[in-house]
Amino acid sequence: MGRPPRHSEDDLLDAAVRQFATAGTGGVTMAAVARATGAPSGSVYHRFADRSALLAATWLRTVGRFHEDYLPILRQEPPVEAAVAATAHVIRWCRAHPDEAQVLYAGKRAFGDSDWSAADKAAAERTDRNLEQAWRGLLRRLRPLTGHRTDELLLVLVDLPYGALRRHLEQGEAPPARTIDLVTRAARTLLTSEGETRG
Repeated sequence: MGRPPRHSEDDLLDAAVRQFATAGTGGVTMAAVARATGAPSGSVYHRFADRSALLAATWLRTVGRFHEDYLPILRQEPPVEAAVAATAHVIRWCRAHPDEAQVLYAGKRAFGDSDWSAADKAAAERTDRNLEQAWRGLLRRLRPLTGHRTDELLLVLVDLPYGALRRHLEQGEAPPARTIDLVTRAARTLLTSEGETRG
């Protein structure tokens, strides 16, 4: 029975995330990950064919980990509580995972998605599709309950947590704990206020 690998794929991706958080995309190289983990370069190339594969895996693992809890929250009942909880979860998750929050905040394009393999592009498309389906399902349940339009609801689900995080992530810091309460109260207020019908 063979010996378990000394440096797992997760070890290497953890290092890639740290490199990104401190040095941006340019800091995520095969050599930098090898140095950060003490792994031989061959170990990195054994798991990732090239730098594009490493960048894709860094993005895909990060967004996958975020979606593990986020997508089920979007599907919860009642819908208003699901939306409030989802908005707060974004802040809570980023506080618990500040380096990975930098990855999410940067977005897929920062990881050179146009250069990814067909398999990695397909995996990213599935991830995007799963998120869009979960959002659409919640929006469909929220509209008749709140009287709000789709763009007003997306302001709560997307723009509110993004705006609350932006200042802190751009300074390389996790949002303070009070941000969770702020977005929770703001989301609830926006969702339960009387919707306006516009032409």
